[in-house]
Amino acid sequence: MSNYRSVHKEGRDEIIINKSKFIGTSCPVESEEEALEFIDRIKNEFKDATHNVYAYVIGRNSNIQRFSDDGEPSGTAGMPVLNVIKQENLQNTAVVVTRYFGGVLLGAGGLVRAYTKGAKIAIESGILVDKNLFYNVSFKIDYTLLGKMENELLKNNFIVVDKVYEEQVEIKLIVESQRLDYIEELTAEITGGKAEITIGKSAHYSVKNGKILTK
Repeated sequence: MSNYRSVHKEGRDEIIINKSKFIGTSCPVESEEEALEFIDRIKNEFKDATHNVYAYVIGRNSNIQRFSDDGEPSGTAGMPVLNVIKQENLQNTAVVVTRYFGGVLLGAGGLVRAYTKGAKIAIESGILVDKNLFYNVSFKIDYTLLGKMENELLKNNFIVVDKVYEEQVEIKLIVESQRLDYIEELTAEITGGKAEITIGKSAHYSVKNGKILTK
């Protein structure tokens, strides 16, 4: 799966609307199985709640979309939560909005607005990010080229994750998919084509404002 938008981590926030408490929880998920496990966990945590409404979108083309009103009037709960996820263009994201009924009926329009708000605060708490695809990249160079290579990597904002000092220096990076050709060209230029680049496994990292989030 290439780059996409999602939430960075599990997030939670709550709001009181006409005496009803709405607790919104969001979570990044990689599969429908993970989404269902997350939903079951929230349902167990809030098993005394009046409703645990959920929605999720999964897949490169958002091909898996599910929602549940969990007893609320049809179209007033699960669909508004799903709509928030889709409006934010999120993938691999699940949201549960828990409601503790406060004794005041909200009406259909009120429920739509309440569950929409519950989904929004859940997603904001989980931190909206770009999930960008990075590859593990490594190569070995002579010690005499290390200073120049470090300067070029720093200047071009490459992310060095480790250096192993042996007969040569092995440099380990994570590189965005669209910059693989560039790191190969840069390394070939500095080493005269002598360094052999190894491209390993790929993984998605959360990126916000151009920086990788680690927490």
